[in-house]
Amino acid sequence: MAAVREVQVTFDCAEPERVARFWCAVLGYVVPPPPPAFDSWAAFNAALPPERQDSAFACVDPTGAGPRLFFQRVPEGKAAKNRVHLDVRAGTGLVGDERLATLEAERDRLVALGATHVTTLHADGVHESCIVMQDVEGNEFCLD
Repeated sequence: MAAVREVQVTFDCAEPERVARFWCAVLGYVVPPPPPAFDSWAAFNAALPPERQDSAFACVDPTGAGPRLFFQRVPEGKAAKNRVHLDVRAGTGLVGDERLATLEAERDRLVALGATHVTTLHADGVHESCIVMQDVEGNEFCLD
């Protein structure tokens, strides 16, 4: 059996391009080139049937190390806590006050991009401290 080597994370959302561009800014991801024969994503989008226009968008890690993120429009809104969420590892390798200061600076940067700060969870002896956030459509994620 072949091992899986690539993963894509898919988000259901109301405004795929808006959410994708938020995550590009959070993670340093980029929008991939448009499909062959199209000079822009706008041109590709305009070629789609009206019901499929603005229905999906993607972003990729320019280094190729991280998973592709895919955003698809769905008719229903978010109704409950995410069953899966992203952890943005902003404090990797840091400890104590330096780690907390780094996480808080990243929290402030993401709030300026449109994220919402939900709560800060402090270490309980089992888990490290983390900051719970929501993206521009209310999807939870953690800074840790």
